[in-house]
Parts: sequence; C-alpha cells; structure tokens
Amino acid sequence: MPAWLPRAMILALALYGCFQLGSWAFDQLIGLLTNVLIAFFLALAIEPAVGRMATRGMRRGLATFLVFLGVLVAGVGFVVLLGSMLAGQIVDMVEDFPQYLDSVINWVNQTFHTELSRVGVQDSLLHSDWLQKYVQNSATGVLDVSTTVLGGLFRLLTIFLFSFYFAADGPRLRRTLCSVLPPARQAEVLRAWEIAVDKTGGYLYSRGLMALISGVAHYILLVILGVPYAPALAVWVGLVSQFIPTIGTYLAGALPMLIAFTVNPWYALWVLGFVVVYQQFENYVLQPKLTSKTVDIHPAVAFGSVVAGTALMGVVGALIAIPAVATLQAFLGAYVKRYAVTDDPRVHGGHRWRRGESVLSRIRRAIRGSGER
Repeated sequence: MPAWLPRAMILALALYGCFQLGSWAFDQLIGLLTNVLIAFFLALAIEPAVGRMATRGMRRGLATFLVFLGVLVAGVGFVVLLGSMLAGQIVDMVEDFPQYLDSVINWVNQTFHTELSRVGVQDSLLHSDWLQKYVQNSATGVLDVSTTVLGGLFRLLTIFLFSFYFAADGPRLRRTLCSVLPPARQAEVLRAWEIAVDKTGGYLYSRGLMALISGVAHYILLVILGVPYAPALAVWVGLVSQFIPTIGTYLAGALPMLIAFTVNPWYALWVLGFVVVYQQFENYVLQPKLTSKTVDIHPAVAFGSVVAGTALMGVVGALIAIPAVATLQAFLGAYVKRYAVTDDPRVHGGHRWRRGESVLSRIRRAIRGSGER
C-alpha cells in the first residue's frame, strides 16, 4: 500500500463528514437565514428615513424605533379595519343565509319539480356524516392552528429585532465589515451597499405610490357601485396588488368581487372587468414611468426574477427578487464596458439593402440564394 493512500482516505472521509455536517446545519438554520435576509432588506428599505432623521441630530436608535412604530401602527390599523369589515360582512351573510337558502330551494323546486323544504335540508345537513367528521377534524386541528400562529408571531418578532439592529447599527456594521477588507475592496462594498439602499428604497417608494393610485381608483369604482366597506377594500387592493408580485392584482380583486356579489351579481362582473383593465394600464403605462428612475429593469427580467425567487424561497423570494436583481444589475453595470452601436438598419429590426437595387432584383437575389442552398 502506498504511504499516501491512508492519509488520502482519512482526508476524503473528513471532507465528506464536514460536508454532511454543513448540509445538516444549513437545513437546520435555513429558517433563521431566511429571517435574517428579510430583516436585511427591511433595514435597507428604512435606511433613507433613518439616515435623514439621524442627520438632523436624532440618535439612530430612536429614529429606527420611530420608523418601526409608524410601520407597526399602520399595519395594526389596517388589520383591525380589515378584520372589522370581514366580521361585519360575515354577520350580514349569516343573517341573510336563510333568505339565500329559500331562494335556492325555490329555484330548485321550480326547475326540477321537487318538493324540498328548508327544514328538511337543514336536518339532512346537521345529521350528515361529513359534517360530523369536519367538526371533529376542526376540533383536533385547533392545536395545530395555534402552533402555526405562535410560530408566525415569533418569526415576525425575530425579523423585526434583526432589522432593528441592522438599521440602528448600520454605520458600525459597515465599519466592521470594511475593517477586514483592503481599501480597494472597501470602496466596492460601500458602493454596493449604497446601491442596495437606493434600489430597495426606490422599489418600496414606487410600489407605495402605485398602491396609492390603485387604491384611489378602486375606491372610486366601489363608491359608484355602492359596495360597502369601500375604504377598507381600496386599501386591501392597493397593498396586496403591489406587494404580492405577478398575481397580486387578481388575488386582491377577489375580495371586492365577493363583497360586490352579495350586493348584486352583476357588480362582481364590473369589478372583475375593472381589475383586468386597470392591470393592463398599470403594466404598460403607469409602472414603466414610475420605476424608470428607481428600479429600471426589463419587465421580462422582473417576471423571471420573481419566478426564480418563488422557486428558491417561496413568497419571501418573490418579494425580495426585484430589488435584489435591480441592485445586482446596477452594481454590475459599472464594471461592464459598453461600446457605441453601429448605424445599421438591422439593429432596429430592418434589413440592409443595396443602394439603387429594385424590389424585383431583391426578390430574384433572395430566390437565387435559397436555390443555391
């Protein structure tokens, strides 16, 4: 046996063990790493506001606390407003359920010549096996729901704590990071950090402005149709449609359609048509103008980044995909050398013809070229 073979085998086994240990540790810490990544982008988003308040003499810790307090108050207010709206609507639907059931039973009796009654239908539903199984499964699933809610609250608290530390200790974090790098690398890191702050803040600014415009437009429609809870529905549509990429508009329009259907079924079709038309207006007119100076990326690149982010990290990846790609594009754009484009018609999608050549000669030359092939 060669003398180096035992050492090579031991080294290979050690590397394999380290790889397995690293894979296990990564699987165990993937949740924490995801929370840290979300917190980092959240800290980048509030960095302009915190920095502006800090330059006016306020301590960064207090400035960060005030910004988070404003975000928390706005979020709680939105949830309370939306919850009260849903609770009131559910109460109204429960109160009107007997009338809906009577109308359905009358339509069935007239159409199919049956003799159904509301009392008989209610008794058959209450004594059905599937309803009893559903109640039993719901009772056993209460603990799972409670565990999920507590886990979500803990995750949210973790994200807020990390983002608070990142924003409040931003200068110290940058100094610590730059202290282990040579001066040339320090400039590149600081430049990348500045680009990330600008792109993330610009992304949220443009999304917030589009959410405001979308909310106002849908509020006007809901008021014209006489749909109840128009302010809360408008806020819901504005926020969900802008901060859930790709399918946010249609997901946000489902709730106003449901509420409008309880008023008049035709109103739901009006809401659906308005959502589709407004989505096209936003994609081709509003969004290019608002994002041209903040998050200037091609719509196809934005869509691809959202799909890739969703495949890698789910909803979190979809939310941070666009600012991350915009930051990477802006950072790499400074290191890519560009040249002047030649003045050729083919650049603009045309064809390069010879001067003085007639149309018939061009056709003959094309046919001759295809025959030679």
